[in-house]
Amino acid sequence: MSSRNKTQVIIAGKIYTLCGYESEEYLQRVATYLNSRIAEFKNLEGYHRMSSDLKGIMLDLNIADDYFKMKKKVEELEQELSQKDRELYDLKHELITAQIRIENSGKDTAALEEKNAQLQKENIQLETQLRNHKR
Repeated sequence: MSSRNKTQVIIAGKIYTLCGYESEEYLQRVATYLNSRIAEFKNLEGYHRMSSDLKGIMLDLNIADDYFKMKKKVEELEQELSQKDRELYDLKHELITAQIRIENSGKDTAALEEKNAQLQKENIQLETQLRNHKR
């Protein structure tokens, strides 16, 4: 099991100590993400007149919105990957079928060549017998 990490981050100008099994780098990225979302809200008209509760709810709603959009995108990518896996399976199946056909065609060709050689020998023998019979 990974060891528990403890790191200090700055969120909205305040220092917080975060603990978790994730890396310090990851925890800093989370804090950076939160700070970027807060900075976006600070640029909105009327943000400074909102109560701190409303500011928190707005931030929560937007983070939840980001989460659900990313979750939907992941599901779409998983479906696309699944479709590509099915297509790859089908292509592999077609390739194997084609290889079997080629192998069988090669065997058929070899058998036909052997039969042709045998018939040519028989033809030569018959022609020889016919010439000898005519003499």
